Amino acid sequence: MSCCKFGPVLVWFRLGYVVLLWLCVTHLRCARAETKTVVQKDAEFDVTYNDTVTSDNQTIYAFNHTVSRNKTEGVRVTVNILSEGAESSPILFVVRQKQAVLSFQVPLILRGLYQRKYPYAHVGRTLCQPPTRSLTETQYFFVDVSTLSSLGTHYQLRISRVDSFTLHTDKKFSFTASPSQPQYFKYVFPDGVDTVIVKVNSEMTFPCSVMSIQDIQCPVYDLDNNVAFIGMYQTMTKTAAITVQRKDFPSNSFYVVVVVKTEDEACGGPLRFYPLRPDELIDAGNRSKILDVVVSPAISSDVYVMGMLFCLGIFLSFYLLTFLVACVENKRMHRRREGLLNPADMSPAETGIPHSLMLFLSAVVSTVDNASTLSSEAITDSIASDANYGYMERSLESVAGRSRQESLSSIEEDDYDTLADIDSDKNIVRTKKYLCVSDLARKDKRVLSKKYQIYFWNIATIGVFYALPVIQLVITYQTVVNVTGNQDICYYNFLCAHPLGNLSAFNNILSNLGYVMLGLLFLLIVLQRDIIHSRALDRNDLNALECGIPKHFGLFYAMGTALMMEGLLSACYHVCPNYTNFQFDTSFMYMIAGLCVLKLYQKRHPDINASAYTAYACLAAVIFFSVLGVVFGKGNMVFWIVFSVLHILATMLLSTQLYYMGRWRLDSGILRRIVYVIYTDCIRQCSGPMYIDRMVLLVMGNIVNWSLAAYGLLKTPNDFASYLLAIAICNLLLYFAFYIIMKLRSGERIQCMAMVCILFTAVVWGFALFFFFQGLSTWQKTPAESREHNRDCIVLSFFDDHDIWHFLSSIAMFGSFLVLLTMDDDLDNVQRDKIFVF
Repeated sequence: MSCCKFGPVLVWFRLGYVVLLWLCVTHLRCARAETKTVVQKDAEFDVTYNDTVTSDNQTIYAFNHTVSRNKTEGVRVTVNILSEGAESSPILFVVRQKQAVLSFQVPLILRGLYQRKYPYAHVGRTLCQPPTRSLTETQYFFVDVSTLSSLGTHYQLRISRVDSFTLHTDKKFSFTASPSQPQYFKYVFPDGVDTVIVKVNSEMTFPCSVMSIQDIQCPVYDLDNNVAFIGMYQTMTKTAAITVQRKDFPSNSFYVVVVVKTEDEACGGPLRFYPLRPDELIDAGNRSKILDVVVSPAISSDVYVMGMLFCLGIFLSFYLLTFLVACVENKRMHRRREGLLNPADMSPAETGIPHSLMLFLSAVVSTVDNASTLSSEAITDSIASDANYGYMERSLESVAGRSRQESLSSIEEDDYDTLADIDSDKNIVRTKKYLCVSDLARKDKRVLSKKYQIYFWNIATIGVFYALPVIQLVITYQTVVNVTGNQDICYYNFLCAHPLGNLSAFNNILSNLGYVMLGLLFLLIVLQRDIIHSRALDRNDLNALECGIPKHFGLFYAMGTALMMEGLLSACYHVCPNYTNFQFDTSFMYMIAGLCVLKLYQKRHPDINASAYTAYACLAAVIFFSVLGVVFGKGNMVFWIVFSVLHILATMLLSTQLYYMGRWRLDSGILRRIVYVIYTDCIRQCSGPMYIDRMVLLVMGNIVNWSLAAYGLLKTPNDFASYLLAIAICNLLLYFAFYIIMKLRSGERIQCMAMVCILFTAVVWGFALFFFFQGLSTWQKTPAESREHNRDCIVLSFFDDHDIWHFLSSIAMFGSFLVLLTMDDDLDNVQRDKIFVF
């Protein structure tokens, strides 16, 4: 009863006790706060202040300086901690300016990968200088120093002027930077200069650093953890270069910021500290770096115009030469037709043009009118018929009475292939020891012509559907680069990257124009030959029907289209060249190499050449493996084993197909037949191969391909796309060399103009490869390491070595196509049953 009576009193007593206790604590805190000392000192520039700070005292240093509108003078704050163990209780420095506030702690803790922590006791920062509208103005700023440590921490503070804060055009300036002591400078565009290139160089590869271009505004992001927030930036080891345009900076000026990173991994360097304990502070050691910066004017608009005119002039000269020779040829044909010249008596001196050159140019230019066309065909036939082919034993008159019913029959190719008696005839014909072109040119010409025209229409369709998403993607790449300012996305030659509009390297795009223009010119040349051949067939010309290599132009049209698409896609790749989109530049290179091999094979094997669907399916598989190699091939031994096995198997299957001319079957009995052939030809009796020439080619081809497969398996190159392209080019060159050797071995000859084309193309390829292997950039390394290979422009201050590679390689490809087009012109009057197959 008594407890219930005194219960409310106890509750109120306890509540009063709690309130009293709270008032006492609050009073003690206020009393302690009142004891904290705040000291403000008038300070001066270039004086080192040694002081101690605790949680009980705060020091404010007051500075003033005069700023001028016409002169920018930098102010730098340097702080050094002298006490040990300051990491647990850092000092906070706050710099209060008129329009900006800068704060940082010392020791400064910067983070690296995997949350590594690096403390820096010596910190130097440059103050942001807000613009002033007055001619001269006195500005004040204050440096507040405080800490929560109850123990005294000794520090040094120094405020100094940066006399060389403003960079001057073409004047090199050297300085030192570190992760805790970044540097930045101001540059103002002089009158008449709209574009400059900022170059930062160092003799030291490491430590890794970052150069940034930022607008004149506060704050300036000059630490490793925030330098990528605004502006343009790129990592660097020994060199960095950024082209800056006036239009991007309304104030006509910008800051050049240089920051040294806490780690070197971004520049390809090693990670020295691993493994780590959580929250462990790591001494980064001395990461100071000596650098120099220079700002130079970039090229003017006149150089852009000269570069474009130079590029157009080179390739338009081919069109101009064609036009001039067409005029000369037309005049000569008219004079012959009018009887002013006797073809038998005409000499090169009378025309002023070498006879071999006239023959070549007459093959690559279109005639002006129908009369000239008919005359030129008759004259060409008469001239060619005068040539003495040692292997031609009978004249065309012996076959004049041959019925054209076989060659003009309307049977379809599929019907021809499925008839049992015809199939038996195939086995008899194609397994002969010595084959002639007539044995493999028995199918209807119109059917084969339509078959090979599919090559052209398919590659045109493929090109459209491939190019449209590529263009969209590279536009997105360029937009990302422009918006984020991250110049490490694209691997340009930054010392010769001339922007135009939103494009960062217009010169690398422009130099691909040659592929498109020369590809179009080649298409016109093929069209002219196609028209002449069609007219000859229409009038039942014996040479066109019974002599020479069968004329099928579908693959030539596909080659010209592929060359044009290579130019377009190479230009797309150079919008933003990097590791992931290198396949844009190589896809149609695979196409061109494959089409050239097919064209060489088609010359002597027109009836059994691969269809367009089979060929493009195989090329699609090649591109598929190229994508897999780019994504998964780097350092992946499983991928390389699988690819090498497939490469060897494909080589063996293709070798079998070529050796037996397609007269074999891949079925369940293949192993039994292989064992039987080995037993009969190698064990029971040792007999040589029936087709020696083919065997030599295939043995050499297998040696080359097995060697390439072994190299890839052992070395696992990072650039899988180039490795795959090397396989295609090696096989093409091997087959071309075999074709030339066998052509000469068979008693055929190479006409003078074709030989000139071969030699000219070889020389141009040599020079082209020289410029290609200069290696101005490489995405096999980090962007910073790639920039070590950058070099200045070498032609008109506009084009670099890689642009010259584009010029020369487009000319060399055009010349290579002309070689394929003209190399068998010596057989135009030779009966097909006298032309050997090899």
